[in-house]
Amino acid sequence: MKKVLCIICLLCAYLSLGAQQVLNLDSCRALALRNNKALLISNERIKNAHYKQKAAFTNFLPKISAAGGYIRTGNEISLLSDAQKGVLSQLGTSLATPLQNAAQIIAQIHPELSGSLSALGQSLTGTLNQAGSSLVDAFRTDTRNMYAGALTLTQPLYMGGKIRAYNKITRYAEELAHQQHNAQMQEVILDVDQAYWQVVSLAHKATLAQSYLTLLQRLESDIEKMVAEGVATKADELSVKVKVNEAEMAQTKVNDGLTLARMLLCQLCGLDLSTSFVLADEKEANLAPVAISEQAINLPEVYDNRPEIRSLALATDIYKQKVNVTRSGYLPSIAFIGGYMATNPSVYNSFEKRFKGTWNLGITVSLPIWHWKEGIYQVKAAKSEARMAQLQLQEAKEKIELQVNQSVFQVNEAAKKLAMTEKNLEKADENLRYATLGFEEGVIPASNVLEAHTAWLSAQSEKIDAQIDVRLTELYLKKATGRLAITND
Repeated sequence: MKKVLCIICLLCAYLSLGAQQVLNLDSCRALALRNNKALLISNERIKNAHYKQKAAFTNFLPKISAAGGYIRTGNEISLLSDAQKGVLSQLGTSLATPLQNAAQIIAQIHPELSGSLSALGQSLTGTLNQAGSSLVDAFRTDTRNMYAGALTLTQPLYMGGKIRAYNKITRYAEELAHQQHNAQMQEVILDVDQAYWQVVSLAHKATLAQSYLTLLQRLESDIEKMVAEGVATKADELSVKVKVNEAEMAQTKVNDGLTLARMLLCQLCGLDLSTSFVLADEKEANLAPVAISEQAINLPEVYDNRPEIRSLALATDIYKQKVNVTRSGYLPSIAFIGGYMATNPSVYNSFEKRFKGTWNLGITVSLPIWHWKEGIYQVKAAKSEARMAQLQLQEAKEKIELQVNQSVFQVNEAAKKLAMTEKNLEKADENLRYATLGFEEGVIPASNVLEAHTAWLSAQSEKIDAQIDVRLTELYLKKATGRLAITND
């Protein structure tokens, strides 16, 4: 039964250890780049800029549009006045008297035709009245219900360079979105690396705090035995107990800080804050220093790598194209138009109650003539914005040059500090060893041993800080030179 319980306990311990995932720096970066909301937003900005660029290119192509409409009016359009309609409707009646006079004259000359001329006059009067009424009906438009439709094609020929400039602006804007994404990605990597090495630093300090507490507890046990034997004083015992309490408090603070640092790293990596993990560098007994690059800094290459410089250069190009867009508003614009239009009633074969249409071709020209020098002022304002963008680019280059030089100095300083802390730790180890031996032999008081322990703790802590500083300063140098998103530690 005991063997079964032991096996179960071992299995539970194995499963609990297996539940903790081991993360290295690259895996933390990958998690952060995949889950970071700011990067997801910048990806959408890239898509947005890409589609806008596609839309801008369509301005070079002809546009086809259709339009249609219906209108109901209270009165129809009349080509004849009411008086004209009355005259035409009574055309035979109005001509009856002149015709009768003409018939009488003819009858006087030819009496034998008098009967025929009378019948002819009556028949002609009715015929002319009917013809006039038919003519009035023929001139009716019946436009109370009107339908119209049109299909139009427009092809820009010259727009003052506006279409070409706008197309370049959207292309620059798409590249700018890519550069802003790269800059955001470098910021995410920087934050993750800082949080990663913060966890590693606190983890090593937690181990150091436990080692220090163990040493003090061992010393406390030895002091208690020595007090019992009368070879140490009660004051020595109290001094050691105070140090033990201080060590326990320091250990608590370090563990609390480590917990918070782990939560921050989880948040940056997109993990649940309660996720249990162990960093690969936590297991290293001694953080091996990174190889510091001795290559000279090539500033033109740095400018090419920095997304901020690229972004400002693209912004400068955008403002230059905005000058062309502004200028184009005061230049002539020429476009070719063509289309087909149909109406009902149609007017191409009198007024017919059916759809009929015709095609059309033409050229439109728009030429601004006088705007009280508004165009000149607008162009000068756009040129001023372009110059401001150029000056911002130059200022950014100067600041980046200073940042790179400061980063190189910090890297060298961190390397020197690490070498000094390693020497100090060697001396502290030797001092602690001699103090411990002397205390055990009774030739060194407890206060000296406590001082040796404190010096050893300080030397160990400074070495950890120096090792982390070497990592971070190298990280900052990569960020300053624009290589952070290209190479990993």
